[in-house]
Amino acid sequence: MARAPLSLTSKPPSPLPTVTPLRFQRPTLTTVRVRATSVTTTAMPDYHPSLEITGGGVDRFLPAFKTLHLPYKPFPVIGWNRHIETIFAAFFRKFPDVKYRRECLRTKDDGTIALDWVCGDHRSLPADSPILILLPGLTGGSQDSYVKHMLVKARSKGWRVVVFNSRGCADSPVTSPQLQSASFTADTCHVVDHVSSRYPKANIYAAGWSLGGNILVNYLGKEYNHCILSGAVSLCNPFNLVIADENLRKGFNNIYDRALRGGLCKIFTKHAVLFEDIEDEYNVQVALNPKTVREYDEAITRVSLGYKSVDHYYSDSCSCHVVQHVRIPLLCIQAANDPIAPIEGTPREDIKGNPNSMLIVTPQGGHLGWVAGDEAPFGAPWTDNAVMDFLEHLQKNASKPQASSIS
Repeated sequence: MARAPLSLTSKPPSPLPTVTPLRFQRPTLTTVRVRATSVTTTAMPDYHPSLEITGGGVDRFLPAFKTLHLPYKPFPVIGWNRHIETIFAAFFRKFPDVKYRRECLRTKDDGTIALDWVCGDHRSLPADSPILILLPGLTGGSQDSYVKHMLVKARSKGWRVVVFNSRGCADSPVTSPQLQSASFTADTCHVVDHVSSRYPKANIYAAGWSLGGNILVNYLGKEYNHCILSGAVSLCNPFNLVIADENLRKGFNNIYDRALRGGLCKIFTKHAVLFEDIEDEYNVQVALNPKTVREYDEAITRVSLGYKSVDHYYSDSCSCHVVQHVRIPLLCIQAANDPIAPIEGTPREDIKGNPNSMLIVTPQGGHLGWVAGDEAPFGAPWTDNAVMDFLEHLQKNASKPQASSIS
């Protein structure tokens, strides 16, 4: 496009008056200038090179973020080592003061799900306020600091928030021989449908961390024909449980395996009586004192879901297999140095190929850490602002839910 005006101005036809080429030159130059500006704007990077950002939905979602043009700066010393950051965040991050009101749901298998709503929100917030469902990680719940920080951030924007505690977590009652697992999406379906029926005028979103993120993405991918969420966020998702299982038993990572195993054992011990005298393959004695998370899953989890082996359970529970099927906006945030959710398990190609998905990878962050940003080291993780930028963008452009969409 740039050659035409150059030829007009450098070699005007000699028979024509001088004013004639000038008359044609002005609109031509104006057109070239506008087009050149638009091309330059499109080509400009909208995020800092310290971040890896990709996905089929980048062009749609990237304009929503207000801080991705800034460098990711881990808090000195704490954020320089993935193990220090992970442990620091788990033990020293502040706990916001949040008062909950618990609601228990009964499932088809006589199980119980505990939902923790914020006290007073049912009276103070409009019925059409957007709703955020939070799914904590393995053995985690509404008491965890990262959950409370995300809750407080969303509430400050006028969102209604509810924490979905998996069976047995956060001191929730257990009334059937079924506990938290990576591939069991029936409870997620039940919770989403319940929240939707309770607030039919509200758009509903969800965010999950670690195993909660894996459960959420499995739900999005497997239930894509029936999913009524308006958007979702997955954080530090292991994605590939086969890789995560192998990684968890290497070197220093045994510390995390021991901690998670302890949490599982504590929950199971309270409810072991439900698994006794069942004519199945449950190994109650091993589950009371497992040496590893894998050993616990072999004794209890894979049996409750009907898998022949723990390896079959892990391979079939990988949310990386279903990312391609997700049909609603999905933001995935991972840390390149995560010791529990190794970056090698992240399905980059499937995220790139899905027009509804976007991936942000930070250079540091550990697991559930992200000790960076204005509130570091004791305040909210770096990810909270990015999550709310994404969700508020979706909510701003979302239509109100239709009653007919709820099946």
